[in-house]
Amino acid sequence: MAEESYDKECDYLFKAVLIGDSAVGKSNLLSRFTRDEFRLDSKPTIGVDFAYRNVCVGGKTIKAQIWDTAGQERFRAITSSYYRGALGALLIYDITRRQTFQNIKKWLSELRGFSSRDTVVVLVGNKSDLGQSREVEEEEGKSLAELEGLYFLETSALQNQNVEEAFLSMIERIHEVLIQKITLDNKSNGDDGDGAVAVVPAGREIVNIDEVTATRPLSTSFSNCCLK
Repeated sequence: MAEESYDKECDYLFKAVLIGDSAVGKSNLLSRFTRDEFRLDSKPTIGVDFAYRNVCVGGKTIKAQIWDTAGQERFRAITSSYYRGALGALLIYDITRRQTFQNIKKWLSELRGFSSRDTVVVLVGNKSDLGQSREVEEEEGKSLAELEGLYFLETSALQNQNVEEAFLSMIERIHEVLIQKITLDNKSNGDDGDGAVAVVPAGREIVNIDEVTATRPLSTSFSNCCLK
């Protein structure tokens, strides 16, 4: 599915990252979302990997370019560079391993150090199918998400529970942020129309959102937004 979707045209291209400790299930969440596959013999990610999937939001085709980063410390210098330009992130821990939850603040701090205040972050407690081995209660995840201003879901890549919802909630929110910024720019430029979002003429050029909203500088660079 990922290779097929890569070849199709899109209205927007959004870059997102998956981060968290090793073996929390990042790769299986990605393969479940992009190919509807799950591998019990999944191997640790070496460095980074990525996949695509097209989704429709607000009548627009969005190509989600999702980067799966390694959780091992030795790859940190490599993987952290992929946070730059990310419009969204799934911050993932394993509900059966408390240490992975305790490390969330470290991952979040690192993400915020390389990304912007506008990056959409979804906190994900994975492996909800292993409730009998749970070490982190769902309420703990919710409380941390509320404290840090994040979205929150528990998922199971194995049983395909809330996987679609986790990725789509991130993508839909990124789209909302983009439309809000373009709409605000239209208004600041004296657009007396009906609030319609500006579109780029045919040509499929890559547009940096800072150019679209030049009168309102942003800390987020939407350099991965591809407008048809």
